[in-house]
Amino acid sequence: MQLRDRITTALTDAMRAKEADRLSTLRLINAAIKDRDIAMRGTADEAAGLSDADVLAIMGRMVKQRQESARAYEEGGRLELAEKELAEIKVIEEFLPRQLSETEAEAAVDAAIAAVGAQNIRDMGKVMAELKARYTGQMDFAKAGPMVKARLG
Repeated sequence: MQLRDRITTALTDAMRAKEADRLSTLRLINAAIKDRDIAMRGTADEAAGLSDADVLAIMGRMVKQRQESARAYEEGGRLELAEKELAEIKVIEEFLPRQLSETEAEAAVDAAIAAVGAQNIRDMGKVMAELKARYTGQMDFAKAGPMVKARLG
């Protein structure tokens, strides 16, 4: 079952179960996906539509946004809003693949470097492209970049 279908099914189930918080988060996910669909209209990629990797990237950004918001709310003493953001993260993460551990991420970086034959820092873009192709939704690329840089530099 494609990721979009799983989200739609979960949305329907949440509606039937009258789970208001879960339903609102699932609607936000759906809206973000539809926004991306609309943005793709008129481009060469329109016929292909959004892949699961695109949907995973959208949801990954949603998680990061909510983490930043929760941190800001906690710093501002708005704990009820921070808890709401954290609850939304849990719903979104149900659809994301398991995140790689630190050691698994390091092994993935080493494998990507070997796969593209990277020799120096100028090959960093190739390595990052390889990682994004294989591990979208499974690793934090903001942390992977410095790892790649350290190994190539």
